[in-house]
Amino acid sequence: MKNQELEKSFKLNLVDTIDYVPKSVIMKAILKKKTGTVTILSFDSGEALPSKISPFDNLIQVIDGEAEIIINEESNTIETGHVIIIPAHTRNVVKANKRFKMMSIIIKSGYEDVSI
Repeated sequence: MKNQELEKSFKLNLVDTIDYVPKSVIMKAILKKKTGTVTILSFDSGEALPSKISPFDNLIQVIDGEAEIIINEESNTIETGHVIIIPAHTRNVVKANKRFKMMSIIIKSGYEDVSI
């Protein structure tokens, strides 16, 4: 299934735009451009994204619940309304010890000349 952007010029409540699904991580694009993406995700309790290293900074805002964000093996608990920036070129894991929803904002410009 293609990940469609949300409708533009339309007011919405981010928490209500994505549901929790048992034993799943669900992703929904808000904006997807060559220069970056804005995505909302929902995590059921016990779910996680695989460990990864991204070439771009990633601003994470928890919009419901509580997330565990591990950056270079350092654990951070992020609650509703809080943000954390995962720096480019760092190993990270996003985990749901409890179910939660988050918004991820990745801006790609500024790293064009960095080799990985």
